[in-house]
Amino acid sequence: MTTQNPIETVAQRIAKTLRRHDVECIFAQSLPSAVILAAEAIGIRQIAYRQENMGGAMADGYARVSQKVGVVAAQNGPAATLLVPPLAEALKASVPIVAIVQDVERNQTDRNAFQDLDQVALFQSSTKWVRRVTVAERIDDYVDAAFTAATSGRAGPAALLLPADLLRAEVQAPAAARSRNLGHWPLDRVRPSDAALAEVASLIAAANAPIVIAGGGVHCGGAAAELAGLQQDASLPVFTTNMGKGAVDEYHPLSAGVLGSLVGPRSLGRHSSALVEAADLVLLIGTRTNQNGTDNWRQIPCGATIVHIDVDPVEIGRNYESVRLVGDARETLAALRAALTRIDLTRRHADRVRVEESIAAYWKRFELDRYEVATSRSRPIRPERVMAELQDLLTDDVTVVADASYSSMWVLGQLRAPTSGTRFVTPRGLAGLGWGVPLAIGAKVARPDKPVVAIVGDGGFAHSWAELETMVRMKLPVTIVVLNNGVLGFQRDAETVKFGSYTSACHFAEVDHAKLAEACGCPAVRVDDPSELAYHLQRGMEEGPLLIEVMTDPAAHPPLSLFARMDEAA
Repeated sequence: MTTQNPIETVAQRIAKTLRRHDVECIFAQSLPSAVILAAEAIGIRQIAYRQENMGGAMADGYARVSQKVGVVAAQNGPAATLLVPPLAEALKASVPIVAIVQDVERNQTDRNAFQDLDQVALFQSSTKWVRRVTVAERIDDYVDAAFTAATSGRAGPAALLLPADLLRAEVQAPAAARSRNLGHWPLDRVRPSDAALAEVASLIAAANAPIVIAGGGVHCGGAAAELAGLQQDASLPVFTTNMGKGAVDEYHPLSAGVLGSLVGPRSLGRHSSALVEAADLVLLIGTRTNQNGTDNWRQIPCGATIVHIDVDPVEIGRNYESVRLVGDARETLAALRAALTRIDLTRRHADRVRVEESIAAYWKRFELDRYEVATSRSRPIRPERVMAELQDLLTDDVTVVADASYSSMWVLGQLRAPTSGTRFVTPRGLAGLGWGVPLAIGAKVARPDKPVVAIVGDGGFAHSWAELETMVRMKLPVTIVVLNNGVLGFQRDAETVKFGSYTSACHFAEVDHAKLAEACGCPAVRVDDPSELAYHLQRGMEEGPLLIEVMTDPAAHPPLSLFARMDEAA
């Protein structure tokens, strides 16, 4: 007698496959209802966002911090279109998300059905992989393919389009059941050949002034520990890009901070860039060598030998011809460290004291340059003072999330990573304004027992007010610091530099963000005295949730190269 496999709906099969991939939560708003009902029935939690744009960003923040795939779900039509921006951010930032998107019923396609849209075309430019499933019996194959696309090679988003009638269809469980868990990333760990690694080890040993520039790929690959080992073993000074922030302990004597456009007056980069200019070997690790990370591609010296480690072969050599090391950051660094044990590193060790003294001098000058603003008692409050107070509370348990624009720059340029692997989450793939709060909520879902602090401007916060209700309802306590200066700061300052004036959109009417938060059930306080900052920051991190509205100086801006000439003339 043979036992038939049970009959289930496609939605139930999807839910079981998600659980196999270790999915514990879906960022959704009930739709596709058949999938969410089936998922909740087997213990997968729905984090119910208020808007799809924000839900996609929540899945992004979750994936970055958890090292698991973020899953977001949405209805077809306008809801699906709102997923495009966060998926595009994830694509540029190499973050794995699987978007489960309902589609019109199969027999309604191309009949002007309600909310029908060519969603394959919609998602093609913002995902690695998009498919519309039409055959019920292949649903396990397609879900696995979506997770494989998201987590393999250079990670990124995948979209699975599911006709509503397909989800209700009955299907027999496959005779040969799939059993692999594809929900963690990176899926594959590859590394270069021994010969390629030996060549690079020799280059490092022979260089007069080598440096490392570590990007977000170090975090994506879970390679922080190996990078710290390389820094120590080979006495290599390490810079990070914006997305690589936290890849190394910035109190280590060979850590030189963030490299990029933060090179104006009162910046660390104003001093540390001398180390880059003198480099004859640059080891790039997991970086796209993008515009902001290289200050308009001006910082990496033309005469230096470039070695580039990246899991994406296309990124190597995109902007700088390089010695190619194609591979996962963690495995490649581990293998490179092993290759270095077979090389004489006398030159590296002999030069270590000099390099450490130079880096210590850069940090000291930076601290002296910013002392006045970082300790300022002025009102409105200087953002540097906010960062100085937050610095005293940072540990490796704290995740700091920032919105795009100035919020990111204050965090990246003013805070100092206390340990290797500290997480600073910033939307630097496309730098969409408004994603600070949802990224922080996603990070909190990933690490519910650890403090999460979000730094957002009043301009960006206007995009995501509604998600305070999500945070309160879902019991995800985040400390949100709103830097309220009443202006779109970057827009105003950039227009002033480029055109000598700025548009009428740059100034806002007065908004009481603390009252907005309280209306959503979130405790809040408005701070205009800098002496109160430390108390409220600690209160938020220990008790949360808490929104801290800080009345900040509208004249303050981060020390970006774009404003350097204007600042020097002031």
